[in-house]
Amino acid sequence: MLAPDVRFEGFTHRDWQRIVDLFRPERPDPKEAAGTAPEGFVIAVHGGGRLRKLVHSRVGRLRLDDLAPDWPLSAEAIARRHDASWALSIESGALEAVMERLGARLRPHHDCSEQWLLLLSGLQEQLRTGGLDLWPQRLSGMPMPTAAMIDGSIDTVCPKGKTMLVGLFDGDALWTSIALRRGSAGFDLILGPDAVRDRLGLLSGDFRRDHRHLARAVTDLTGPLALGCFAEHQTFRALEVDPSPGAWATAVAVRDVVLSPVPPGMAVPLGLDAGRAAFSALRQVAQRMAPPGVPAADIFGPALDSMMELALGGRPVEDVLGFHPFELLRKLLVRNDWPRRTERPPRPRA
Repeated sequence: MLAPDVRFEGFTHRDWQRIVDLFRPERPDPKEAAGTAPEGFVIAVHGGGRLRKLVHSRVGRLRLDDLAPDWPLSAEAIARRHDASWALSIESGALEAVMERLGARLRPHHDCSEQWLLLLSGLQEQLRTGGLDLWPQRLSGMPMPTAAMIDGSIDTVCPKGKTMLVGLFDGDALWTSIALRRGSAGFDLILGPDAVRDRLGLLSGDFRRDHRHLARAVTDLTGPLALGCFAEHQTFRALEVDPSPGAWATAVAVRDVVLSPVPPGMAVPLGLDAGRAAFSALRQVAQRMAPPGVPAADIFGPALDSMMELALGGRPVEDVLGFHPFELLRKLLVRNDWPRRTERPPRPRA
């Protein structure tokens, strides 16, 4: 996916921080979660039936006797005991086994994507066998992609010799942007906003017009665009975690998000999202029309399900892609499984 000679250009410290903040997991409302949202992570190392090391990212090493009397504990229990947003329990030798498996399967022709997939496959195997225990597992049940699936998806969205661009605005200023140019061996240039700000001139404050200046400036530096996505950064952030059907498709339709140009492959996920919104609305109508005491699903459900499968070529939505792309993004960014603080905070090791 990344070329061996990939270059990163046009990023300041603030630009990197904004990109990180853009994909930072969403926290609960501060007024509702004041003093209740766990923070940090805990890593527990064990072997031979004994707890050997316990580390919290906020306070450092913890006292083993906090957990030792009740050992073994699941990763979820460890997180709840120590007020952490996630936890990892590692059996001694598990990570060595992952690296041994990776070393045995790596070949000189494997690119970056294939290497990462081999590493994730080894970690997934340890999660299945109990060598690793992670909580929460937000991507549990999501299919593991293959290298061919990744390459095919990238070919659909961004052919070789073209560039993908995301530009986010804040009033009359470019908030951040990132452009990825795809060469013959993968993405060989990742361009940040600092490289194009001087080329934009005065902006009007309406991103629906200003995005053209950004697209032209990036095209001059990287070549033709295959995909451009533009929005106000607050809108983009809200859509990342919006669970409502058709949120992205609706935003594109009313131009809260501007896609220009749009590769044909993008019509598939957007079309599925719009279809999901339409059938969600039909189900709500069906519930109001159903006779009292009769579930709407008993009358209209089979017909609506058949219509959805017919619209997708006779297959359910999950069988088309294996997962819904926008649901995947929401799972990664929404934090709705944090436990409330019910126990004393962790004690640092004396």
